[in-house]
Amino acid sequence: MARRLRIATYNVEWFNGLFDDRGRLLADNELSGRYEITRRNQIESLGIVFSALDADAVMVIEAPNQGRRRSTVKALETFARTSGLRTSRAVMGFPNETDQEIALLFDPERIEARHDPQSSSKAPRFDEVFRIDVDVDATPEAIRFSKPPLELAVRADGHPLRLIGVHAKSKAVRGARNGAEEVRIAIQNRRQQLAECVWIRRRVSALLARHQSVMVMGDFNDGPGLDEYEKLFGRSGIEIVLGLEDPPDRWLHEPHARMALTQRVGIQPSSARFWLATEQQYFEALLDFIMVSPDLAAKAPRWRIWHPLNDPNCFKVPELQEALLAASDHFPVTLDIEM
Repeated sequence: MARRLRIATYNVEWFNGLFDDRGRLLADNELSGRYEITRRNQIESLGIVFSALDADAVMVIEAPNQGRRRSTVKALETFARTSGLRTSRAVMGFPNETDQEIALLFDPERIEARHDPQSSSKAPRFDEVFRIDVDVDATPEAIRFSKPPLELAVRADGHPLRLIGVHAKSKAVRGARNGAEEVRIAIQNRRQQLAECVWIRRRVSALLARHQSVMVMGDFNDGPGLDEYEKLFGRSGIEIVLGLEDPPDRWLHEPHARMALTQRVGIQPSSARFWLATEQQYFEALLDFIMVSPDLAAKAPRWRIWHPLNDPNCFKVPELQEALLAASDHFPVTLDIEM
């Protein structure tokens, strides 16, 4: 009988602040980066969430920092050991300068994973430079990822997969001194975000052309209808990565993205919850996705957003509900599939 494989993506806010430079957990009563949440509370909450997920692999977005004095892998493996998780191994790719790495935490009994960055004629490696005209002036700009995606060669129960972990450019406007500057920065950020998504899509297209099974997952900082600049550019980054301008047999599949695309008014899924100080209330957004290639979609996988207020299996377990709210401003997304 085929065994279910569970893959998750989870953006953990301020994960880096829960470790010292030796990769040890700071389980004390000092405040974490989370509002009015202690480091001990966030660590315990994350342990509850990761245990409840019971995933075979978790793509950790905003993983602890990698640097001269800090190790992402050591920190994540310490967290897994302390929390008693079977996802006891970690692998990461290219480090970045934002204290927010991308890494995979996985169960070595079921998963083999190694960083395997590749390039094609239309898409360089994710740590290199991608040239594309993003402002329609006929002159290509040099695009670099601030957080290079993590491309992995994976074997899951012996089945080969390509996994790409993503933390795309944020469109948040910071540092604007007036309205005109705010518009300029917003448009600049949107161009960067869309260019990154084009780069990822070209990499995906090269993999699909070689008939490889692909999963693209993470925080895309975008979704259909999220801001007024989408009309200016004609499409969202999610639509680009899904490949909806390509033939249907080259589309990636993600049901939550499909809901958002086809149902702009009414019920909407969400994977993140943010406090908006100007309005003094919480707002939600769909930012986190697990996209799969057509061959994987044909295996009838099941997606789930572990939303503490919307998912009944989270809502009816108070300990899990509270842990999800304390652990991060994003909620995990899982995919269950029989390989």
